[in-house]
Amino acid sequence: MSKSRSPFTKAQLLPQEETLEILKQKGDLFIGIPKETAFQEKRVCLAPDAVSALISNGHRVLLESGAGIGASFTDSDYSEAGAEITKDTAKVFSCPMILKVEPPSMDEIKLINPQAILISALQLKTQSKAYFEALAAKRITALAFEFIRDEDGSYPAVRQLSEIAGTASILIAAELLSNVNNGNGLMLGNISGVPPTEVVIIGAGTVGEFATRSAIGIGANVRVFDNSITKLRRLQANLGRTIYTSTMQPKNLLKALKRCDVAIGAVRGKNRAPILVNEYMIESMKPGSVVIDVSIDMGGCFETSEITTHKHPTFEKHGVIHYCVPNIPARYSKTASVSISNIFTPYLLEIGEHGGLENALRFDRGLKNGLYFYHGILTNKSVANWFDLDYRDANLLIF
Repeated sequence: MSKSRSPFTKAQLLPQEETLEILKQKGDLFIGIPKETAFQEKRVCLAPDAVSALISNGHRVLLESGAGIGASFTDSDYSEAGAEITKDTAKVFSCPMILKVEPPSMDEIKLINPQAILISALQLKTQSKAYFEALAAKRITALAFEFIRDEDGSYPAVRQLSEIAGTASILIAAELLSNVNNGNGLMLGNISGVPPTEVVIIGAGTVGEFATRSAIGIGANVRVFDNSITKLRRLQANLGRTIYTSTMQPKNLLKALKRCDVAIGAVRGKNRAPILVNEYMIESMKPGSVVIDVSIDMGGCFETSEITTHKHPTFEKHGVIHYCVPNIPARYSKTASVSISNIFTPYLLEIGEHGGLENALRFDRGLKNGLYFYHGILTNKSVANWFDLDYRDANLLIF
């Protein structure tokens, strides 16, 4: 009698560990929203409507009195949405989860309880080593909203704020050209029988795209420059029309700058924005023309750029008006706040549904991408390299 052959190998017949599904249990969040203290920061990270959505899902929100005033939201608006209001800053910072627009200051970190969760911007270029050491000492878990990724691989917070900055750059240019602001009296747009205003946009990313949309919308002649053919092609596809596009050829760029009324710099770099317009090019521009350097937070892409503030936003050099405010979205604090709020709310609801941040990080890779501190352990490689700190891979800590 022949021996029957098994369809399984010996290894396959050995007992295996059983993988149990982790039961997701809904958790209640207690979120603290302190008043922003950073210079000229008027945004708030949750609008009253978002607070209402969180409260109706069983979460608690404690708001510092006056936190929404800069964005035209009163304490009463938040109170009616179900938030608790307090004037005690320390009480807000003692919440298990802190939500901020700007990263906390060193004094604010002292108020945060150990093992708390912090969700805010990181603004890596403005930080010091001491900031990360203070977070580590408190064993804080921290997420940077500019690092959080969407399902399509994009960064939703960065994109939203870039859309605002791009659209705003054209609105600001229109203001600066008018007589009210001692401009040359040109109307940014296209009036019958009058040659349209000329706008040069350097950079075809999100800022460049929305600046182009706004400029075309009011009838200006637009020329877009970028070294990436892919970005220029994508810009035209997104606009659904052909416009003047060019790579960064100095001869073409100089020619366009000599003719333009407005030049917008919207170029990013890895560490610093590249200087693409030198002083000679600025000198050759028309008197009274306007330069808006949206890249100023990364050093600026115009050689003549110097950082300005919302209080004193412009200066004149070689007869050209320069606007170099690094935080343009804060100028439109209500729009920016609602925009940030729309990004935060689904993530907060998701964290609640998963029973806490730890489980949410297991299931959402994009959210995990925003993590840079986990119980006081640095998990972001670029932060570690920038400040020469030790780090551990988040995937080895959360699995």
